[in-house]
This record gives sequence, structure tokens and C-alpha cells, in this order.
Amino acid sequence: MTESLSAAEARRVFLGAQSLARKRPSRRPRPADFQAYLDTQGVLQLDTVNVLARAHHLPLYSRFGPYSREALDAHLWGDPDAHSPHVFEHWGHEASVMPKALLPAMHHRMRGKTSWKARTRSRLERERPGLLDQVRAEVEASGPFTAGELQHLAPHDGPRGPWWDSTHVKDALEYLFITGAVAASRGRHFSRTYDATSRAWSLPPADDAGAGWGLPPAIAHQELFDRALSATGIGTVKDLCDHFRLAVAPGAKQGGGAGGKAWAASAVDRGIARWVSVEDWKEPALLAVDADDAPTWHRAASDPGRATGAALVSPFDPVAWFRPRLLRMFGMDYRIEIYTPEPKRVYGYYCLPFLLGDQMVGRVDLKADRKGGALLVQAAWREERPAPGARRRSDDEIAAALRGELDLMASWLSLDEVRIAPRGNLAAALSSSSG
Repeated sequence: MTESLSAAEARRVFLGAQSLARKRPSRRPRPADFQAYLDTQGVLQLDTVNVLARAHHLPLYSRFGPYSREALDAHLWGDPDAHSPHVFEHWGHEASVMPKALLPAMHHRMRGKTSWKARTRSRLERERPGLLDQVRAEVEASGPFTAGELQHLAPHDGPRGPWWDSTHVKDALEYLFITGAVAASRGRHFSRTYDATSRAWSLPPADDAGAGWGLPPAIAHQELFDRALSATGIGTVKDLCDHFRLAVAPGAKQGGGAGGKAWAASAVDRGIARWVSVEDWKEPALLAVDADDAPTWHRAASDPGRATGAALVSPFDPVAWFRPRLLRMFGMDYRIEIYTPEPKRVYGYYCLPFLLGDQMVGRVDLKADRKGGALLVQAAWREERPAPGARRRSDDEIAAALRGELDLMASWLSLDEVRIAPRGNLAAALSSSSG
């Protein structure tokens, strides 16, 4: 007989696996905590959006509270040449940093064929014959380099655009990075740097026929699926596939493979998961369970019994990035509106969901006014309905908890005050709250 979970139980299991079910620890986080998060989640998404804070800074803050962003960057990017002994950068869930233990599982993605790789190589060879080999030779001999430092190899011809401008050199470096021929990291001001894999990873490049460090694709796919299960505790097949951007259907994108249903069946057969039904979920879910021969990184799911934490959550956080799960679990219909023209935005430019207990009870459009020394709350909204199976919290209760979180975030970002604009159905209660 299939085990049944209530909607609230499933939420608590998920939040527990995400380290968001309890109040934050009182001590200041250390590099070991950064690495523990990376080892558990397997991926920390990167993004250039910096209207509030860098995308990779926020998930750690949501779980640990104020910490040194410089210490995290030092852990992620390593020495002055951006060689970290702990992590590497690649496309795990979009652009991401991942623990080095995942390099073998990502080898197939570096070597797999995609239309972007084929188009980019063909265009570069047509427009700048020999540039790929020339750029690679420079990086291997004398890296790390930024794209700008190698621009002399193929000077940019034509006007520069204000947005996603690129050059032949930049395209060549990105192609070499995506295919694992060179390694990427981050230098000053978050600029991407490129270096030889021998220096960055202590491994030969992914296209070295004798390298021997990559897992076969079928094994790699299964490991990534299993790690997603461990990271989230519970989820549908689609939920779990999204964690590392695995294809749900067999033979589809990202290197194809057996597909989500086959990976789920394997997890059940090997005893690290079992099927459960969840209240009001249309699809069955996998629940991570203990197994004698499970990998050392595997974690069984558990219900913390009560969720007591509160956190502002980035749209680039694992809790929020798969929107169908966010809607199904928490009743929050979320869309990031950065690229939406201002007149068409509903909630605001950069809204962060607000987690209180086991519910996403609101969202706030935030901006760090660094020159003015203020955290700007450009809009504050409560959710119109509670999460499935949960009680509705009052505006005053939400506002008091949210004000405390905003004051804490302002302090972490070295901002002197919180300024609340009169926009949104929670703005009035938030303005009158003393935190």
C-alpha cells in the first residue's frame, strides 16, 4: 500500500532537506558550513543580477543569516588566480558552482553534443578560422585570463551593444569552457576567468581521450538524479530532474539518457527511495529513505514536525527556482519580472518570496541603495491564500516577522535603514510594524 503524506508534511520534509525548517543557528557560519551546503545541494546558481546582492550570496544568507560575503567568495574562487580546491563552475542548474566531487558526473555534459556547440564552433571556424586553437593555446600556456585580456587575438569589429554584447574571443572562451577544454572561475568584480584544467581542476581537459576521469553518461545521469533526491528529500520526477536540469523524457536534451521515470525506478529498486502520494498532488512523489549501501552523500528525508524558520528567499534559490513545485507546495504563483517591461510588472522588478514557518506568506520587491545607505522595499505583498492545508496568518503577524528579516538583511548589506514604499497590500502593515 502506498504511503500517504499530507501537503503540510511534504512541505516540512522539503524545507528540512533544504535547511530552512528551523530558526537559523546563532553562531556565525564558517567555510565548513559553506562547503556543507554545497555538498548537500550539489549546486549554487550564479547570476549577474546585483540589484540587491549577488545571486550566489543569498541562499547561504537565507539559511545561515549574516556572514562574510568575502569569505564565501574566497571559498568559491580560491587563490588570486581563482583556483578553488573545493568547487568548479559549469552548467549544473544554469551557470553554477558545484563541489569538485561532481566533476566526473558533469563530464558527459561537457562532451555531449548540443545544437549550441555545433552552431558556435561552425560559426567561429567560418568567421575566425583557427581562433579556437589559438585561444586555447594561450589559456593553457599562461592563464588565467579574462576575455578582455585576450581580445587582441581577434579585435572586435563593429559597434558594441549595451546588453548581451559578445565577441569572437568571448564566444571561443565560452565554447572551450562549456566543452570542458578549459576551466572557468571568477576574478575581480565577478568577471569570469579562464584557465587550464590542469591548474584549476588538477585534471586533464574533458576532451583528452586518455583522461579517464568522467563517468559514463548513464551512470552520471543516475547519480545526478539521486543527488537531487537527497538534496530535496521529496519530489515528483519533474521536480527532481529540474535540480540538475536533467531531461524528463528519455533521449531528450542535456545528453539524453533513460529519462526521469527510469532513474526514479532505479532509485526505488536500490532502496534509496520509495513512492508516496501527497495530498492534492496529481503525480506520485519519491521520498528519500535510508539504505544500507547508499552513497556516503545520501540523506534520508525526515519530517521536522514543525517549521519555525523565517527567511527571504532569492528567486535563484533551490526552494524557489522550479516554479511548478513552488505553486504546488506553497500556493505561490511566482514569475521573476526583471525582463518584463515596467508597465506590465505585477509585483516588482526583483521580488523575493518570504518564507514564514512552512508557508510562503508574501513577497517583497527589494533594492539595495548603496549610495543612499538604504534597503528599499519598493513593494510589499502578502499572498492571497495560505499554502495547501495551512492556516492563514494575519497581516500584522507577517509584517512583524518580515520587518525583522528586512532589518537583519539591511545590517548584513551594511545599509543604515529600511525604507518602505506605499505599494502593495502589505505595505501599510509593514510600515507600521516596529520589527
